[in-house]
Amino acid sequence: MAEISASKVKELRDRTNAGMMDCKKALQECGGDMEQAIAWLRQKGLAVAMKRAGRATSEGVIQSYIHSNNKIGVIVEVSCETDFVAKTDQAIKFAKDVAMHIAAVNPMCIGRESVPAEVLEKEKQIYINQALDSGKPQNIAEKMVAGRVEKYYKEICLLEQPFVKNPEVTIQDLLNELIAKLGESISIKRFVRYQVGQD
Repeated sequence: MAEISASKVKELRDRTNAGMMDCKKALQECGGDMEQAIAWLRQKGLAVAMKRAGRATSEGVIQSYIHSNNKIGVIVEVSCETDFVAKTDQAIKFAKDVAMHIAAVNPMCIGRESVPAEVLEKEKQIYINQALDSGKPQNIAEKMVAGRVEKYYKEICLLEQPFVKNPEVTIQDLLNELIAKLGESISIKRFVRYQVGQD
């Protein structure tokens, strides 16, 4: 196994916030390749997240964010299994980051499953009509819709959005890393975003 320098481990830790031993193992597994090691850590986080997903989350933390102009405010609830995890700096920071992200990006919902069917249907119809108006045949127009819908999900679903402070990772990636680090089922339960002059 290749010898991995401490500076390389530190660089990976700085980029991913993963534990030192996990960073070292990732670099060893990936032959010292930084980008592959990042992907390896993300995959590991996803596997841990999936394993923990079914557990009950009756504890949690509520955080808020008020934008500097005092015209946008967000309250977010992040759920976890134990009060111990809810009180960790990592869980609190994650909730604060998510609240700040919601203030900046204004997602419609948390995940795909909470997109109202009528909203999705309306969007699909708009995409089909746009394709037909540009001269595409019906069958091609319908195929184009699938790609446009995927893009739409990334725009409106919190978990699929690139994180405003680091667009290389999504909110889901951040959540997976937190689950892998703290070893509990953690989820974003709900959020409310207020903006002056908007209902």
